Amino acid sequence: MAHPVEQERAEHLDRGMSLWGAVSTNLLNMVGVGPFLTIPLALAAMGGPQAMLGWLLGAVLALCDGMVWAELGSRMPNSGGSYHYLLEAYGRNGAGRLFAFLFLWQALLIGPISIASGAVGFAEYSAVFHPLTAVQMKLIAAVLCLVNLAVLYRSIQSISTLSIVVMIAVLATCVWIIFTGVAHFHSSLAFDLPPHAFQMSHSFWIGLGSSVLIATYDYGGYNNVCLIGGEIKEPRRNVPRAVLLSIVIVACLYLAMNLAVLGVLPWREAQHSKAVVADFMRAAQGPLAAKVITILILVASWGSTFAILLGYSRVPYAAAADGRFPKIFARIHSTGHFPTVSLLYMGLASVAMCIFSLADLISALIIIQTLLQTIGQCIAVMLLRRRSTFVKGVFQMPLYPLPALAALVGWIFIIATGEIKHIAAGLVLAVAGIGCYLIIAVRQREWPFRQA
Repeated sequence: MAHPVEQERAEHLDRGMSLWGAVSTNLLNMVGVGPFLTIPLALAAMGGPQAMLGWLLGAVLALCDGMVWAELGSRMPNSGGSYHYLLEAYGRNGAGRLFAFLFLWQALLIGPISIASGAVGFAEYSAVFHPLTAVQMKLIAAVLCLVNLAVLYRSIQSISTLSIVVMIAVLATCVWIIFTGVAHFHSSLAFDLPPHAFQMSHSFWIGLGSSVLIATYDYGGYNNVCLIGGEIKEPRRNVPRAVLLSIVIVACLYLAMNLAVLGVLPWREAQHSKAVVADFMRAAQGPLAAKVITILILVASWGSTFAILLGYSRVPYAAAADGRFPKIFARIHSTGHFPTVSLLYMGLASVAMCIFSLADLISALIIIQTLLQTIGQCIAVMLLRRRSTFVKGVFQMPLYPLPALAALVGWIFIIATGEIKHIAAGLVLAVAGIGCYLIIAVRQREWPFRQA
């Protein structure tokens, strides 16, 4: 039987987004400016085109983790995603309260960081047209966040249509890059491996961890549909389909694009590029093509940031609607039926995060999210499997529990090879979140202070 709060929430949110609208919001989240900016970072991390290994492992990790999201999203198709998954898996009247609170706690920071990373990337790529100072780029990023806030202040139906239109432009951009690479491909450049490229040294493993982290950032976003599950038509079928379809599509596009760039630009040059795809297109088809592709990349980047804002704006709303966050965040627009205060918070907080560099935003995003959410969620799906009976129509991952275990190992590897400052930031955030939860729990006599 549905939880009473979930029934109430269903009455306020419209299930107006179709399968392809859901796939579109995922793709826009995933194919932002990330892959067009981070290819040099991956090349530098591993010191050559063997960085493709990081992209391959990142695709495998995304697919395994995507199966976790697909099963949980099909089992609990409500807006808010992990908030509900962790609460149910670890117990509504037990530790689930802490885990759900920690997800909300990190989402208040991770959501704005994720949005800001796309906006900062947008600003950096716009410098292709005219040199910009650091202050000017931060201002451009902040303005983009405000534009997205205005765009999303409307009903989900119109957003679904807009997502599909922008997705077509994004896919066309990727296809153009791939076909250009095929037409000008040189295998001697693509496979110009340095000596000892695969020597299993300490630096190799650290470099591989960094490149997988970068790839994970670029693949990230396949969970976006789970955050807006309460607004998806036929969610038990369409949520897992949207998750898995978007991963397969993006993995194929990314691997092909990376290989295309490496086959045209020497990797020793590409690893220092600030706009690697524009440089790639300039080398293959001239300066006009470089400008056109840059415009299309900026469109993709904009689409990504507004899709991320769409997803994360539903998280504080879900917690507030469940009575575990200030009620003001549960406010719904009277005619558009979207969460107003939650949307405004995420949009304005993302403006503030635009002061940080892209590299710091990416690393902090993945490390903190992994520590406070993803690892716990891989375990959550196994806990729910052990306790729950089969429900007709709910997606179940094939080869269970191998995908969940593989995802868990992958996330732990990323943490183990991450930068100390970002791991420390994640741990400090976790400790602060636990402290905040305990203070609230004492006041409200909730777990673990609830009287018998």
